Amino acid sequence: MRLRPYKSCDAAIIENWIKDEDVFLKWGGNHFGPFPINGEIIDNKYTNDNGDCKEADNFYPWIAFTDEDGVVGHFIMRYLHGDNKILRFGWVVVDNSIRGKGYGAQMLSKGLEYAFNILGVDKVTIGVFENNEIAHACYKKVGFVDTEIVKYEPWNIIEMELLKSDYIEK
Repeated sequence: MRLRPYKSCDAAIIENWIKDEDVFLKWGGNHFGPFPINGEIIDNKYTNDNGDCKEADNFYPWIAFTDEDGVVGHFIMRYLHGDNKILRFGWVVVDNSIRGKGYGAQMLSKGLEYAFNILGVDKVTIGVFENNEIAHACYKKVGFVDTEIVKYEPWNIIEMELLKSDYIEK
């Protein structure tokens, strides 16, 4: 599995995954207004006028894909602080047709490898809705540990993190 920068042409693929996935409707429904659910909003938020990934100091959107199957998933990475030592993973999306085959964990593992070994961050954080047991188990499988629960209507969010030292030991 490889990572490549997000491109404007990926927006329609991501839009279809979100619209076809019942779990996304269950998690957010009408409660998660800012969640980008159409290609135009995704493009405006994540791409520049050339249709490539936006250049920003704290923003690294990526697409994960395999050589034989094309794009299998997408997730976003962004720095949380100006010193660029803490990276936030968010919005992890896997192709509906291949869910349950371990691609989410592979994407996260590749993202962690990139974060710690290439970007040189000290810690990676991620949040998961309390009612999303599958994603929570996936994050734990790659090494994340729970740190706190944040109140977020209509559900709580479990904050998780993985330190570089724990990643190296694993």
